[in-house]
Amino acid sequence: MKELELKYGCNPNQKPSRIFMREGELPVTVLNGKPGYINFLDALNSWQLVKELKEATGMPAAASFKHVSPAGAAVGRPLTDIEKKIYFVDEDAELSDIACAYIRARGADRLCSYGDWAALSDECDAATAKYLLKEVSDGIIAPGYTEEALEIFKQKRGGRYNVVQIDPDYVPAEQEYKDVYGVTFEQGRNNYKCDASQLENIVSANKDLPESAKIDLLTALITLKYTQSNSVCYVKDGQAIGVGAGQQSRIHCTRLAGSKADNWYMRQHPKVLALQFVDDIRRPNRDNAIDVYTSDEWEDVLREGEWQKIFKVKPEPLTAEEKKAWIATQSGLALGSDAFFPFGDNVERARKSGVAYIAEPGGSIRDDNVIETADKYGMVLAFTGMRLFHH
Repeated sequence: MKELELKYGCNPNQKPSRIFMREGELPVTVLNGKPGYINFLDALNSWQLVKELKEATGMPAAASFKHVSPAGAAVGRPLTDIEKKIYFVDEDAELSDIACAYIRARGADRLCSYGDWAALSDECDAATAKYLLKEVSDGIIAPGYTEEALEIFKQKRGGRYNVVQIDPDYVPAEQEYKDVYGVTFEQGRNNYKCDASQLENIVSANKDLPESAKIDLLTALITLKYTQSNSVCYVKDGQAIGVGAGQQSRIHCTRLAGSKADNWYMRQHPKVLALQFVDDIRRPNRDNAIDVYTSDEWEDVLREGEWQKIFKVKPEPLTAEEKKAWIATQSGLALGSDAFFPFGDNVERARKSGVAYIAEPGGSIRDDNVIETADKYGMVLAFTGMRLFHH
């Protein structure tokens, strides 16, 4: 099949709409549902991310995409008991590596992943499908599906859940084209592969970069490669826990991603783990309640007449001092930036969220200030020499 007609483009008034190939056949097959224009943008970007992440780490990888940027990405490491709790995994659930990868990817930012597009580097199995069945999601792309997984997805959204299969051996054309305001842009495809060689130019005094940190930095860089620029990504244990995308200022990227990393960690605070929700509360409502409870707007869910709709027992609020003290216990994070840090303030902000390892292109006229700031906190700083803008 060379083309596929779509309902409409980015918005309902943008018709006609289709995806098509100038040469050859489409590398995707729709197995269920009717994906739209933005669905396919998410699908094709997210597939590239998980494919490259698996190639770079050797582990199954997954991503959760919204509006052409990842809300989260992760490799398939086993879930801890705390992760199972904060990601709402059933106690008796049997989890495969690829299921763990997706659960961790979605768990990075569950609010942003609401209505996401899922991407898997490996065949989708029943374990992954069963988890996704209970989540609000628009669709999924993977190189294959077991029969049981496909039957599970056909039960979702009244049988309209979008399931796309991609040819894992598909090789895209070397040239890319894009029309803006009737003008066609052309560029060579970004075939640069992120691998451990990018991390060899360590410019900080501390040069101790363990293998686990290398995987985290590669996860950050590959995530950034498919995130709308400017972008910064925080990673912990092979899981992108804070993605700051599309900001005009580098420091705003670092702050946004850092605040998301802090929010992820706040979900593991003992007071949050002890929250007693009313029976049969929906997952999105739980996610929203936790997000508000841990924020400065906590009164919105704890005021009289409101907390009874959410909690069995009214919880004590988290004080600013408690939140600051908890976040201060976070450590060992990795951070990637898709372009150089122009000032040391980015390193200062990263430190507040527990960052110990940084990879960025370098090349700023103030590189010395960035290196000096990293050295002040004993961080490992690698200059990759490669910008990763994505638009």
